[in-house]
Amino acid sequence: MKKQVSLGRFLGGLRTALMVSLSVLLGALPVLAAGGFNRPGNILISDQFNNRVIEIDPAGNILWSFGRGPTDFSPKGIVGVNDAQRVGAFTLMAGTGTPAGVIPQAPDGVADNRVLLVDPFGKIVWQYGKFGQNGTGPDRLDTPVQCTWLPDAHILITDQANNRIIEVTLDKKIVWQYPGSNNNPDDQLNGPNSAELLENGHILIADQGNNRAIEVTRGDHIVKTFTVGGTANTVAFASRLENGNTLLTDAGNSRAVEVDANDHVVWQYVTNTGSLSIAAPLPTRAVRLRGGDTLISDQFNNRVIRVSPFKHIVASYGLPLAGGSGAIGDNVGYNLHTTQKGLYSPYDAKVNGDFTGLTPPFGIDDDGDGD
Repeated sequence: MKKQVSLGRFLGGLRTALMVSLSVLLGALPVLAAGGFNRPGNILISDQFNNRVIEIDPAGNILWSFGRGPTDFSPKGIVGVNDAQRVGAFTLMAGTGTPAGVIPQAPDGVADNRVLLVDPFGKIVWQYGKFGQNGTGPDRLDTPVQCTWLPDAHILITDQANNRIIEVTLDKKIVWQYPGSNNNPDDQLNGPNSAELLENGHILIADQGNNRAIEVTRGDHIVKTFTVGGTANTVAFASRLENGNTLLTDAGNSRAVEVDANDHVVWQYVTNTGSLSIAAPLPTRAVRLRGGDTLISDQFNNRVIRVSPFKHIVASYGLPLAGGSGAIGDNVGYNLHTTQKGLYSPYDAKVNGDFTGLTPPFGIDDDGDGD
């Protein structure tokens, strides 16, 4: 990775940029850590329609949360969260809002349109975008579905309804965007759903509406395209693995699929083959873990599952599947203490300290290759 900064430099810069009292925060971290906060191996889940981000231990116990629940649609929490990652002791998250006609709690829909940085005590210390407002101008977004903290303390935002990827600084300046200078009609985005910085400096984008993942240069040129041999349908996430392969979340085909450099399938797992699964669960994130398992956010099956390389579910979070019809199964649940009493369309899940295939926020060489 280029331009990597240490955790200490990041915390110092954040103190200056955001005027956060880090002495208070750092003094409290041992107490938080004693309760399991930010422990490696815990799982951070974007529990979309429960309007919260939660950190759980491997047994599903909720150790930390931000958000005010499935009936709160105020800017004090986060609405329709689609993505979250830990940045030191802070949590970066994307509030997308809820579309009209999707959930009964908000029949007319609610717009959020914010990327937030939250401290361990639930205080919003930085944000880009405005609650209830959309746009393309300064400090405006429209359906920001994903956010990636870069090693140089910039933030890469997937601004879905604006069909763009933008890189912003802590003082809210856009310093790069795609498609940027590229005016080729075939190279434009259609509802992008994620963007990750690769070790070679390129950006890997899940171009959801165009049923592809693309690797683009900083000069706005596409150098690789992945479509699973033309079979992909609604690519919701993409990450580059240590072996050079690319892991895609092929939501329209209800699968996580790994392809090689020639776009050939080398591994896949389909989430809707169980007898109680709904027909189209539209999984949204598939993240490969350091030990070889794959963590899948099986969105409308209302669960997060951990799948072994041999395609066995080795852990599941959410109520046991009860089937159901329509967009969301009837196994929805909300509980303050455990995921095993329910989730509500979880959109994203990551394991603390495991950046396999993902952009590490600090100077972490997760694959051990020295780059």
